This record gives sequence, C-alpha cells and structure tokens, in this order.
Amino acid sequence: MNPDEAEEKQRLINQVLELQNTLDDLSSRVDTVKEENLKLKSENQVLGQYIENLMAASSVFQSTEPKAKKK
Repeated sequence: MNPDEAEEKQRLINQVLELQNTLDDLSSRVDTVKEENLKLKSENQVLGQYIENLMAASSVFQSTEPKAKKK
C-alpha cells in the first residue's frame, strides 16, 4: 500500500467515525424528542380533562333550551 492509499484509507476511516458520531447524536436527540412528546401528550390530556370539567361546572357553557315566546 502506497502512502496515498494509506492517507485515503485514514481519511475514509475518520469520515466513517464522524458519521457514526453524528448518527449517535441524532438517535439520542430522537429519543429525547420522543420522551418530550409523550410528556406533552400526557399534559395535554390532563389539561383537556381539566378544561372539560371547568366547562361542565360553568353555567356559561351549559346548553340552553329555546324559550317559548311570550304572547
């Protein structure tokens, strides 16, 4: 193997290692985002239930039946 081939081989090895590190970083970020997403979904469910309970308890959001016309 001549020096040019050895240099090219080392360059390719370095590039592969850099790409592996980048992939590891991206995989880690994806896992973090998935966890954050699950937490946010859970919080949204809790908030949605809270809002539904508030609306059910408030007369402002209660449906009203049409009133009969007075003559």
